Amino acid sequence: MNTKNSGSDVGQPPLPVEPHLAQQSLHWPRDGEHVLAHFDDRSIVVYQAYRPSIGRYALEYGRFGGPDYSFNRMSWIKPNFLWMMYRCGWGLKEGQEVVLGLRLRREFFDAVLRQAVASSFAASGMASQEAWALAVAGSDVRLQWDPDHAPSGAKLQRRAVQLGLRGKTLRALSEEGLLEVIDMSPFIASQRPFATDDSPELLMPVERVYRPKADAGLNAA
Repeated sequence: MNTKNSGSDVGQPPLPVEPHLAQQSLHWPRDGEHVLAHFDDRSIVVYQAYRPSIGRYALEYGRFGGPDYSFNRMSWIKPNFLWMMYRCGWGLKEGQEVVLGLRLRREFFDAVLRQAVASSFAASGMASQEAWALAVAGSDVRLQWDPDHAPSGAKLQRRAVQLGLRGKTLRALSEEGLLEVIDMSPFIASQRPFATDDSPELLMPVERVYRPKADAGLNAA
């Protein structure tokens, strides 16, 4: 059964954290395509943001479901915390107020990477549009590289990945791949006042460049 983290202890970060400025200067590449993520030997954390009804259901039951959630759509996961903050406006955008950290089995995440097909033909590197369309039809996972973002929302030269899941793979995320649902919203609210690019007070989950344990079909180096 999936465990869950209600995030009730607002004073305790739900994940290990380090200052943003220290991570930026010591550990993060300035450019290129990289999977930045919080991970350990067993798991990796990805992020999603939802309206309260969906987010609270996931926190209550440790999985996705309920009347407002649909498995018949594509759902995007983001390993990079700052990309998620840009997308959800630090938890202030309507319909994205509840930010969840999803702790996934690394084996599941690496399998998702192996299935991933670029979300556009131009980014796929494939020889023909027909070959790309055939790959899209046969995969439940889309891969998209987007500009990473600073705490202020400014675009960076580095690019961050997001992965779109649908069909059986989306169900497998909730039923097989998911170890823990983490309520990130209290922590995000505590850091929102420091969300500037040069704030020494801004804390973030510890993130490093992620490399799959085996060849997952994605150059994350």
